[in-house]
Amino acid sequence: MGFNQCMTIEPLGDAALVVTFTGDSKADVLSQVSAWTSTLVEAQVKGVLDVVPAYVSVAVFYDPLRVVDQKAGDSPYQTLKQQIAPFGLEGRSGQGASGRLTENNSGRCVEIPVCYGADAGTDLAVVAAHTGLTEAEVVARHSQAEYRVQAIGFAPGFPYLSGLPTELATPRRATPRAKVPAGAVGIGGAQTGVYPIETPGGWQIIGQTDLKLFDATRAEPSWLRVGDRVRFRAVAAQSYASDVTANEVLDEYAIERTVEEKNVNVAARAFRIVQAGMWTTVQDLGRVGQRAAGVPLSGAMDAFAARVANLLVGNAENAAVLELTLLGPEIEFLSDGWIALTGAEFAGVEAWRPVAVRAGQSIKFGAAKKGCRGYLALAGGIEVAPVLGSRSTYGRAGLGGWQGRALRAGDVLPLGPAVRAISERWSIDLSMMPNYGAAPTVRVISGAHASEFGDTWLKTEFRVTPQSDRMGMRLAGTSLVRTVSGDLPSSAVAPGTVQVPPDGQPIVLLADAQTIGGYPQLAHVISVDLPLLAQLRPGDAVRFRVVAIEQAQERWLAREQALAMLREGLAQKIR
Repeated sequence: MGFNQCMTIEPLGDAALVVTFTGDSKADVLSQVSAWTSTLVEAQVKGVLDVVPAYVSVAVFYDPLRVVDQKAGDSPYQTLKQQIAPFGLEGRSGQGASGRLTENNSGRCVEIPVCYGADAGTDLAVVAAHTGLTEAEVVARHSQAEYRVQAIGFAPGFPYLSGLPTELATPRRATPRAKVPAGAVGIGGAQTGVYPIETPGGWQIIGQTDLKLFDATRAEPSWLRVGDRVRFRAVAAQSYASDVTANEVLDEYAIERTVEEKNVNVAARAFRIVQAGMWTTVQDLGRVGQRAAGVPLSGAMDAFAARVANLLVGNAENAAVLELTLLGPEIEFLSDGWIALTGAEFAGVEAWRPVAVRAGQSIKFGAAKKGCRGYLALAGGIEVAPVLGSRSTYGRAGLGGWQGRALRAGDVLPLGPAVRAISERWSIDLSMMPNYGAAPTVRVISGAHASEFGDTWLKTEFRVTPQSDRMGMRLAGTSLVRTVSGDLPSSAVAPGTVQVPPDGQPIVLLADAQTIGGYPQLAHVISVDLPLLAQLRPGDAVRFRVVAIEQAQERWLAREQALAMLREGLAQKIR
């Protein structure tokens, strides 16, 4: 099958594109997805940051500033599209972690030991009752089939496996569990999968494995890749209990981090949390390069504010900062230094300028006077250990930041060395700031399914609901009705993707969003307007306005130019 017959390329927001494949069968399409992904990864195309395969598509995330071809005059999107369109579809066999894994011409094969039923598989009886089979028959058919990894997402390392025998298909639970343990093997509709970490989930749990499908300490944290073949092997309970679980590996890692971090030398540069505030976390600009393993980008919700805060105190723009949410912490500074607060305005310190602090001084930030999230940069940066290339906190998986969680009273965090002299007698020009407000109109690029919803959504003022969090902003307004029916194959999503679930109320995905999703994609908020969403509170309003991708990327490049000018200007003041 030729390139033009099997593949289309469309934008996925203003910093990603999605390549969609068609073929004569699911196996044919998956083969194309796997081969094309390998080709692109090996090509190391300039500006490409992440490559995320899923079912029938491959998403390519990129840095528009590195991709842009000023001589040709094309947009970064058009430039990258032209670069990757001619790529061939030659397959390559995978190379992976050692263990219960073999390879042949049809790709890697992974065997997963499973203890079925009893305490390890609390829903096995439910599946048996639904299918009319005995529990032993369910186990036999589940363990005798061969599966293929169609996508990895939902949670870090979570594999969506096709190939479930049709007679085993069982609907998801009506009410998802608040906690599904790491290693749980489940059935959700016509798919099966394994929960690599403890997380909420609605699949029917039929067993448990001790195989560590996700390990943040590995160079390749996800054991499985899209295209892998998987078989389950039934084992006795004592065999299952012989090895540590994936969750215990993460716990051991957290314990090591805890010991390391509690040994902070308080005589050195550091600060102490006296009161934690509502939700205070360590964040940088995110965990780039890990989406294919199901790991969200995370990072500062308002990346612009975080970058400026760091510039104001002489840090690199990606240095770790504190993200303050609605109610700020009280902090005791254990050494002299400089701080800068940006984003939301808090009572404790003047925003958007450097402020000197002294050893023994405490600042209580209190409730946000305006906006939702503030960013506190401290000269030298917060020196927590990077996890998968980032210091950002991803609380759902206990990754990064300070012990993988929000800060608590008594935490003492170290700071890096600050070598630059700063003057506090100046501040930045506020004309370069985003147009923060409680009722913004945010610009979006139309999503893959926008035409299926008419234009009602462009005429509606939506309200932010209290159920919003770092994973997604849930909106309430006129219910949006899709004009076509049928399920969609899950595909990559990104911060800014606007999804429409069955209830018709949009969800705007944010920094901690999953890497793939199956809801219709209505639109994608452009990068320069994401800070506006980060500062909205429950009850605030938002409207959408469609722009072309070329306009979105022009605004993105203009924002980068403004930051470059700020960087150059500060370099004259901070030495």
